[in-house]
Amino acid sequence: AAGSLRQKDPRITASRRLEVFFYAVGACEGYSFASQQELLATYHRWGLPVNPNTRLCNGIDAVIAYVSEWAERRHHLHYDTDGVVVKVNSFALQETLGFVSRSPRWAIAFKYPPEQATTKVERIVVQVGMTGALTPVAELTPVRVGGVIVSRATLHNESEIRRKDVRVGDTVVVQRAGEVIPEVVEVVTSARTGAETEFVMPSACPACGAPVERRPGEAVFRCPNRDCPEKLRQRLRHFVSRGAMDIESLGGKRLDQLVDAGIVKDPADLYTLTKEDLLGLERMGEKLADNILSAIQASRRPPLGKFIYALGIRHVGEHNAEVLAEHFGSMERLMSATEEELAAVEDIGPTIAASIVSFFNDEENRRL
Repeated sequence: AAGSLRQKDPRITASRRLEVFFYAVGACEGYSFASQQELLATYHRWGLPVNPNTRLCNGIDAVIAYVSEWAERRHHLHYDTDGVVVKVNSFALQETLGFVSRSPRWAIAFKYPPEQATTKVERIVVQVGMTGALTPVAELTPVRVGGVIVSRATLHNESEIRRKDVRVGDTVVVQRAGEVIPEVVEVVTSARTGAETEFVMPSACPACGAPVERRPGEAVFRCPNRDCPEKLRQRLRHFVSRGAMDIESLGGKRLDQLVDAGIVKDPADLYTLTKEDLLGLERMGEKLADNILSAIQASRRPPLGKFIYALGIRHVGEHNAEVLAEHFGSMERLMSATEEELAAVEDIGPTIAASIVSFFNDEENRRL
């Protein structure tokens, strides 16, 4: 849906058969609403589509009855849903209750148990992330789960594999966590034949061959090699992503070409690319090269929060990056902040503070 709405040609968007339900209000002038029910009734009167299955419930017993009713009825809708949102009706009460971080105290989501399916683990491969984290992933016999074909599922780390005792060749139960991310729930041990093999975490990075390490207190093995090509690829993908520097035209395959050609060795190298550099790549025409250079140029003045997020500092997500940008106001102030100063910022805490200080204590990161 998001990709369809971003199409530059509205005729493509119109062909995608998108539907929408309106349920909230953003900026609003000259009109006010007293409650959620009034808002939805007004939208309906104005011709804006609202969900016809909304119900005003008087008391928690009525809410529980509604949730139970839709546990089965939801399967007959022409769209997927993973739960029910329960809101306080009065907007005045909503304002009084307020928020915790970005979560409202006046609303909560009830999630139905995710749909599960049984399949077989064909292989376990190891992926390398931008921080060097090694993540084992189960390659599965493709199976339909919640309307989607699933063929891969994360196994998180070696400790999780040992806890669930997942082996290559096992029959496993899979589900999509939050109806999105495929995960292995459990092994069907009764289906074992004796031909299954235990997985052993590699002692060397599968991408660069460097010896992996596991820090005290951590469950994850990491590749310590700064020049690991897979770490660089993942770091660049993160850097150019929509939530970060938002550099259009630079997808995964284009970045792989730049890395493989040795033209880009860190995110800063993107800003020294020339048209000649790009034209030397396979299947690269002048127009595409111009588009890539224009997109890079357009990203040179990002909002501070997006730039902080783009750096890929461990534990710093989009929300924390915005909090840091608002509190410190400049890259220089953030780079010189102490652990104590960082930990005192709301939503940051000691773990994130230590990660930020460690990142900026690295001379290569400061140079970048």
